[in-house]
Amino acid sequence: METTDHVLIVDDDHDIRELIAAYLEKNGMRTSLAANGRQMRAVLDGGAPDLIVLDLMLPGEDGLALCRELRAGKFRAVPVLMLTARNEEVDRIIGLEMGADDYLPKPFAVRELLARIRAVLRRTRMLPPNIQVTESAQMLGFGDWRLDTTARHLLDAGGTMVALSGAEYRLLRVFLDHPQRVLTRDQLLNLTQGRDADQFDRSIDLLVSRLRQRLRDEAREPRYIKTLRSEGYVFSATVTILGDAP
Repeated sequence: METTDHVLIVDDDHDIRELIAAYLEKNGMRTSLAANGRQMRAVLDGGAPDLIVLDLMLPGEDGLALCRELRAGKFRAVPVLMLTARNEEVDRIIGLEMGADDYLPKPFAVRELLARIRAVLRRTRMLPPNIQVTESAQMLGFGDWRLDTTARHLLDAGGTMVALSGAEYRLLRVFLDHPQRVLTRDQLLNLTQGRDADQFDRSIDLLVSRLRQRLRDEAREPRYIKTLRSEGYVFSATVTILGDAP
């Protein structure tokens, strides 16, 4: 039996909340509404939605703080689509670094928002052709690092945990599932954010840079993530399955 996707809309603008909710419900989705972090938590107390539409510029606790909270708790697997007031690259990248799955600048067309929501949901449930990921919870090893795919913990050689944002984890997971394989920017963007790149989109390059910093990987002589000019990126280290994650 097909279930109805449940979208939680967190925005302090009453008219925008109602506009989004009406359009999504018209297109077969179920919605819950929240004006701030307190109301968002009250909705989440009743169970996890399929996706959260989260405004960046909320009064009090802003969208970045709430996204960080979501990614650190039991709702870390719930995809987040962030609404930003400005179409500036720094706003988009900060949102992605905090763990957002996609972003949409205001003002926006609700039809595009619906398309973005559906793309993110597709990305969380399936992957494009010829791209597969490991299905079981495992501890993966590469170089001096280990990744617990259940807890989403990255551990260095000494066992110290290195924090990853949601976007960084997804990017690393794609690389670990496809070592020694060239992945284009379009493939990486589709897998990590559920959408295709436009001509000027540099978000994947910036996320790769952030991930290299987490892995202490020198950009000039990378040990793990190598850049192939005009092609994309390749994860060059050998990946081993160390066993099932606890």
